[in-house]
Amino acid sequence: MASLQARSQSVAAGARRGSQGLVPTFTQSLAGARATGIVVGNVSCAPKVAGRTSRRHQTVKAVVEAPTLRYEPGTRSKTNTVLSIILGGGAGTRLYPLTQSRAKPAVPIGGCYRLIDVPMSNCINSGISKIYILTQFNSTSLNRHLGRAYNMGSGVRFGGDGFVEVLAATQTPTDKEWFQGTADAVRQYAWLLSDIKNRAIEDVIILSGDHLYRMDYMKFVNYHREQGADITIGCLSYGSDRAKEFGLMKIDGNRRVVSFAEKPKTKEALDAMKVDTTVLGLTPEEAVEKPYIASMGIYVFKKDVLIKLLTETYPTANDFGGEIIPAAAKDLNVVAYPFYGYWEDIGTIKSFFEENLKLCRHPATFEFYDPQSPIYTSPRVLPPATIEKSKVTDAIIAQGAYVREAKISNAVIGLRSIIEPGCVIQDAMIMGADYYESADTRRDLLAAGKVPVGVGANTTITNAIVDKNARIGKNVKIINKEGVNEATRDAEGIYIRSGIVVINKGQTIPDGMVI
Repeated sequence: MASLQARSQSVAAGARRGSQGLVPTFTQSLAGARATGIVVGNVSCAPKVAGRTSRRHQTVKAVVEAPTLRYEPGTRSKTNTVLSIILGGGAGTRLYPLTQSRAKPAVPIGGCYRLIDVPMSNCINSGISKIYILTQFNSTSLNRHLGRAYNMGSGVRFGGDGFVEVLAATQTPTDKEWFQGTADAVRQYAWLLSDIKNRAIEDVIILSGDHLYRMDYMKFVNYHREQGADITIGCLSYGSDRAKEFGLMKIDGNRRVVSFAEKPKTKEALDAMKVDTTVLGLTPEEAVEKPYIASMGIYVFKKDVLIKLLTETYPTANDFGGEIIPAAAKDLNVVAYPFYGYWEDIGTIKSFFEENLKLCRHPATFEFYDPQSPIYTSPRVLPPATIEKSKVTDAIIAQGAYVREAKISNAVIGLRSIIEPGCVIQDAMIMGADYYESADTRRDLLAAGKVPVGVGANTTITNAIVDKNARIGKNVKIINKEGVNEATRDAEGIYIRSGIVVINKGQTIPDGMVI
C-alpha cells in the first residue's frame, strides 16, 4: 500500500512539473510545444535491452505530439466573429450559353471544379465557418454541388456553430421583388444579420462567386479592424489597358478612398483616376506602369454599418460598387486593401476560356492544389483517367476520362470524357459528362447511326468549349472554319463568342459536320 501511495504521489508531482515546462498544457500543445518525456513512478514502457533491468528502475516516458497547424492565441475567437456572404451573381448573360441551365458559380472549371469552389475554399482555409450563398438564377445544380461538397452537418467540425446555407431569392408579404442587385440581395436577408444565431458576428465579408484567386480572408478582415474602417475594399493595381474594365478608386496617403469612377469610358475620365500607387507598396517603377487602383468587388463591412446602410441610409440602392460604397465614402471611413496575388474575373466566355487554358501551362499562373490552401470540391468515386497510345502535351485530364489513340495539346479534358481514336484536340476545353453510357448502349447507338456521349473517332476540335454531356460524332471538325467572331445558332446548340466555338450542354453534333 505504501508503495502504491508513493507512486501516486510521484504521478501527481510529475503532473505538477508539467506547468513548469516538461509537459505542455493543451494551449501550449496547440501552439506547437512538445514534451520529450516525464518520469512517472518507477514503471517504464521502455523496450527491453540486453541484460534484464529491474522493473523498479524502469521509467515511463510520455511524448506529447503537437498538431502541425499552429494556432495563434484567440484565432478561433477572431474567425468566429466573421460572416461570409457569397453572391451567386445574376443571369450570367456574358457567359451564355454556359449559364443556360446553371448558375454562373456552378460553371465547371479546371476539369473537376466549379467556380463556387474558389471562394468556398478560401473561406475554409481562412478559418471562416459561417457562410451564406445568395442564389437566384438556375440554382439547382449549384445547390446540389454545395450540398455534396460542403455539407457541414451539425457544424461540429467548426466547434458547433459553423454552417453553409443557401439563401434563394424569394417573395414575401412585404417584398415581392427578386434580387435587383448585389446590395438588394443582401438587404432582403439583412434580418438574418440581426438574428440570435449571428449575435457574435462583428464583420461581414461580401464575396463574388465568379473570381479566380487564392486569398486569406482573415488578413483582409484583420487589416479592416486594424484600420478602424467601416468598409474595406479589396483592390488591385492596373495599367490603362485593363483599368477601364473595372470600377476605379482614388485614395489618400492613408489608403482612405476619396473618389470612385465606374468603368471610365473616355481617356480623360481614365486619366483623372490616376494615383501614386507607391502608397500600396509598389516600387516607383511599378507605380508608373500601374497607376490605377481597381476594385476586386469584394468588401468587408462592420455588421452594424452594413445593416444601417442597407435599411436606413440607402434603402433603395441596389448595388454595392456603383451606389452604396461611393456614397458612403463621403461620410464613413472607407479604406483600400491591396491584394498582390493572382486574380481574374471569370465574367465572359473569352476570359473563362483563357483562364482554363492557362491552367495547362508549366508553371501554371494559378494552381488549384496548394499544400497550405487547396481548392476543395465535391468528392467523387471515379477511376483514374485512362490514356492509351496517345500523345498528350500540356493538358489537364480529369478522373474518369478515357482517351485512346488521340493527340491532345493545351487542353482541359473533364470528368468522364470519352475521346475516341484519331481525335486531335488542341486549345480546347471538353467539360466531360455527368454519367457513363454502358458499352452495350454505346454499341447500340452506333449501330443505329446515332451518337454516344463523348468525342467520336477522327474528330478535330480547336479553339472551342464543349459543354457537358455533348455528343460529338465521327469525323467532325470544330475549328471555326469561316473565322466568325460572333454567331448564335440556337436550334443547333452552336454558339461563337469572341471567335471561340461553344457547343451547348447535351447537344448532338452529327457525323462529318464542319463548324
